[in-house]
Amino acid sequence: MSENVSRVQRDSKVPLVNLPNVLTVLRLVLVPVFIVLGLQQSWIALWAAFVVFAVAAITDRFDGELARSWGQITDFGRIADPIADKALTLCGFGLLSYQGYLPWWLTILIAVRELGITAMRAFFLRRGVVVSANQAGKLKTFMQMVALGTLLIPWAHFTALNEANEWWVVLLIRLGQIFAGVALALTLYSGFMYVIDGVRLMRGASTGEAAVGEAVADSGDNDAPEEPVPSRRRTAGQHVQS
Repeated sequence: MSENVSRVQRDSKVPLVNLPNVLTVLRLVLVPVFIVLGLQQSWIALWAAFVVFAVAAITDRFDGELARSWGQITDFGRIADPIADKALTLCGFGLLSYQGYLPWWLTILIAVRELGITAMRAFFLRRGVVVSANQAGKLKTFMQMVALGTLLIPWAHFTALNEANEWWVVLLIRLGQIFAGVALALTLYSGFMYVIDGVRLMRGASTGEAAVGEAVADSGDNDAPEEPVPSRRRTAGQHVQS
């Protein structure tokens, strides 16, 4: 089983309210502020939107590291952190498509992947399994942040100040669009890896259920003692949730 898949920590002693989780919630709170500012027409509001996005992206850099180094990893953080990431990045891509810097099909592809993986996580969470971000998912999130950070800078403001700046402004916008293309490739690849993990998890669950059925059948046919059956049943249950 992949290291990003684990059982729900029902008896965890880590407090729910801690600094890493506060940073995650702060990132969620900053998302609507970022959108409202990004939809404005003034340069001040657009620069403020970029600053808010940058602050939110920085919280993503530190909440995970603090949780691991301080031993404050919680199921809430493992679930809420990728949700906060998706809320920030999807709103960022949507805003850039609305402004005409990125095609809508790119944003839609990323949105379908992100929402699909979120639905998969919720499906497994109801079965006591936490699927956190894997290495490919973390890399795609980093690349998405780089692409968004590059394109959300209001470069047109420099052209408005001096038309001679247009050539390097266009160059930087094209660079940001290349970053977005790389981010799309990593997004689709990491989504494929999550699906593989999910299929393996489902196969493991099916194997566990089959083992329980065989244990019950063997117990009935051979008049074996009843004690080993619950033991095998617990083993199967742990295999499904691990």
